[in-house]
Amino acid sequence: MISILIPSYNYNTLPLVEDLYEQVRLEAIEFEIIVADDAAPENEITAINTKINELDCCQFIRNPTNLGRGQNRNQLVRIAKYDWILFLDCDTIPQSKNFIKLYIDSIKQKTVQAVFGGIIYDKKRPIDDEMLRWVFGKSREEIRLEKRKSAPFHYTLISNILIEKKILKSHPFSSKLVNYGYEDIAFVLELKRNKISISHIENPVFHLNLEKSAVFLEKYHSSLENLKLAIDNDIISAEDTSLTRLYMKLKNLRLLRFSVFLFNCFKKLITKNLISKNPSLFLFDLYRLGYFCHINLR
Repeated sequence: MISILIPSYNYNTLPLVEDLYEQVRLEAIEFEIIVADDAAPENEITAINTKINELDCCQFIRNPTNLGRGQNRNQLVRIAKYDWILFLDCDTIPQSKNFIKLYIDSIKQKTVQAVFGGIIYDKKRPIDDEMLRWVFGKSREEIRLEKRKSAPFHYTLISNILIEKKILKSHPFSSKLVNYGYEDIAFVLELKRNKISISHIENPVFHLNLEKSAVFLEKYHSSLENLKLAIDNDIISAEDTSLTRLYMKLKNLRLLRFSVFLFNCFKKLITKNLISKNPSLFLFDLYRLGYFCHINLR
């Protein structure tokens, strides 16, 4: 009935799989859980993840070569057995012990095509040098249900989504977006363009992996490079994100070079705030805009 698919890279996924395994067994349905590590170096984490293979209907596979984020997901869809796919990020854990049941109940309604359950973060503040990821996640990803329902495509992430397999086969993840960033937006926009509805329910997972603020900031460089690639290849329109809409306004006003000049002048000061214990999301947005202008003028 359901294939639970978990793309991974060098992450201990055993606790997540064990939690899901105990829940799905209670539903007395056909299921499988597949974790696909995208060619991370073999190490002690690999050894832990191989224990997944000891659980019935569960498997851990390692790609011989790195496929990239989108293609790893597409590969998982190709090998999945069942008509419904539940995609979960490896660094999540369900909040509720009824997590699987709530998704199965959605399937039984026979009216849904895709269902997003939500993302939440621990209420406890992390250590000082992990604050940026936590503040960003609490503000931009942990969205209450009623607000998500008001703009279902805008507030959908692929880190906790149930979707019909036939939809994923007809609308696969872009093979051009290999690295981190904006692959979820590209996929959700593809669903929107094809009038595939997304339902929202209260069934969140905790996001667990809080990178250090400096690492998260560096990852966002990669994310913005991916955004540029998506726009250059007509995967995402410049009108599809608030950042790129503002970028286009600056471009039309011929203010890109001045914006990059200001970005370079204040980059160190802004970075100092962003890696501090009290990062400002307003400054983070300015940083992202400045960096995006910068890479478009190279």
